[in-house]
Amino acid sequence: MHTYKSALAALLAVAALAAPAAARTSGDALAKLTAGRVAGAPANCIQLQSIQSSTIIDRTAIVYEMNNGTRYVNTPPKGASTLNSNYALVTDTRSPQLCSVDIVRLYDSSARMTVGSVGLGKFVPYPAPPAKPAAH
Repeated sequence: MHTYKSALAALLAVAALAAPAAARTSGDALAKLTAGRVAGAPANCIQLQSIQSSTIIDRTAIVYEMNNGTRYVNTPPKGASTLNSNYALVTDTRSPQLCSVDIVRLYDSSARMTVGSVGLGKFVPYPAPPAKPAAH
């Protein structure tokens, strides 16, 4: 019984240490994607046809890169803990826009199944920083 309690305590200690490290890594990834950019006013929707790519920040956010270089950060108010960069995003909308009322499914391609979903929040724009003038 004592061995069981020791093993359980060790497991809980490792889990407690891993959680802040994961949060720090996610925060670092998000900071890297928004470095040198200034957040704009949140938007309710973005145009689907303008999305160039998307990046999942584990347990934190989805970053949508637009054709014009702006990055929109969406921190889902529901389901963010299920975000995993190994998953694919599946969007099914009847509109040309992706909006804060939409739900995005998470698909695990290795298991070939839907593994969760997130309810999107507002989209915070981070426009591309202005180009620096060329040195002469």
